[in-house]
Amino acid sequence: MPSASNPSQHDLLHTLYSEHYGWLHAWLRKKLSCPHSAADLAQDTFFRLLSVPFELSVLKTPRAYLTTTATRLVIDEVRRRKVEQAYMDALALLQEDAHAVSPEQHLQTVETLTLIAQMLENLPEKARQAFMLSRLDNLTYPEIAAQLGVSSSMIKQYIARAMVHCYQIVYAEEPTA
Repeated sequence: MPSASNPSQHDLLHTLYSEHYGWLHAWLRKKLSCPHSAADLAQDTFFRLLSVPFELSVLKTPRAYLTTTATRLVIDEVRRRKVEQAYMDALALLQEDAHAVSPEQHLQTVETLTLIAQMLENLPEKARQAFMLSRLDNLTYPEIAAQLGVSSSMIKQYIARAMVHCYQIVYAEEPTA
């Protein structure tokens, strides 16, 4: 059992939550103009702290840390919503003649597209554009080259770079035989 002079990680998180939740919720409510989203993101911020790899006792500026964590969660949420909206727009075009998509299929597709967007995030802009135009718009290399103002051989290099990048992300943690 932890002593009073050496509080556990759980005790530190409880204290941090008690002292700063109200402030963080108010800060997010002001930023987001939505009390419900602010409450969700404030909870998510503290939930994220459950998995921090360091001792909370070394946290010298908790509000700065909470603000940074919450801001990153807001950015992730905005990115997810953009991907979801793009999917919904594309789905609306296809739905005119097709059957309805179940909520489970919708969620799985949005999660997959979000993962793909995150995977492509660190690629150079033209490589990302070339990959997306090839895979999502089914454009040929010459069509992509004309659109991006580069040669077809450069498009091959961009797409190869994107595929290697994705492969490395997907298989980076798998053990080698």
